[in-house]
Amino acid sequence: MAKIIDGKKVAEEIKENLKVEVSEFREKNGFPPGLAVVQVGNNPASTAYVSFKQKACEQTGIYSVKHHLDESVSEEELLSLIGKLNSDSKIHGILVQLPLPEHIDEQKVISAIAPEKDVDGFHPVNVGRFVVGMEALLPCTPRGIIRLLESYGVETEGKHAVVVGRSNIVGKPAALMLLKKNATVSIAHRRTKNLAELTKSADILVVAVGRPGLVTGDMIKEGAVVIDVGINKVDGKLVGDVDFESASEKASLITPVPGGVGPMTIAMLLENTLQAARMLSENR
Repeated sequence: MAKIIDGKKVAEEIKENLKVEVSEFREKNGFPPGLAVVQVGNNPASTAYVSFKQKACEQTGIYSVKHHLDESVSEEELLSLIGKLNSDSKIHGILVQLPLPEHIDEQKVISAIAPEKDVDGFHPVNVGRFVVGMEALLPCTPRGIIRLLESYGVETEGKHAVVVGRSNIVGKPAALMLLKKNATVSIAHRRTKNLAELTKSADILVVAVGRPGLVTGDMIKEGAVVIDVGINKVDGKLVGDVDFESASEKASLITPVPGGVGPMTIAMLLENTLQAARMLSENR
């Protein structure tokens, strides 16, 4: 039976350390790190995420401000707000909660955020810097996955890691981060033929597709480490992309949903905000 990877516990430990580091930053600079969160519309999941993020900022001493815009806001108005936040010295990190309404170009909005304030790590400049091995703000969820593996002493060097999912937010950056940690990486996706054949060869399996129960126990190698990034609602219950019960019979370590990767994403957002604040205050 697999041991549970407790993302909630690891995230709480990170937040405790951050409290100290944020307090030291404030003492040294005379102001706290600042995060601006922009939400467009009233998507219930977005509202919940934004409130978790703000609460986490409060817990660690990070100054946070929320800008809640109407669903009908124009792209121009949103870009104008981002421009103001880019030049606001109290704000070191800017997060625009995705998804955005259809009439707004998501990539245009991401690219409008100053790269040094892009705490989501989605700006093309940060993506490029990361790919070539320069210092960059990294996407929070993949960064959280790596921290979980490190926290549980999972050896990545020389191991075969399979990432199911190729999004810019999780799949691609997770594959690159595992590659950086000397894993041999395969990327699979919805069009991959014989998916089970590939997943069965994984020492480390990361699943981030958004399809409940996509990966079952018979698709997992005995003793593999399974990281389930999926968050899906089925019959009012939150479930992952991995069938937890059957997967637990085969895996050595597995993340639950909820309580696995989710809390780590928020912890990494806070770390990114502090990192951005440090970089900006050093360059003043």
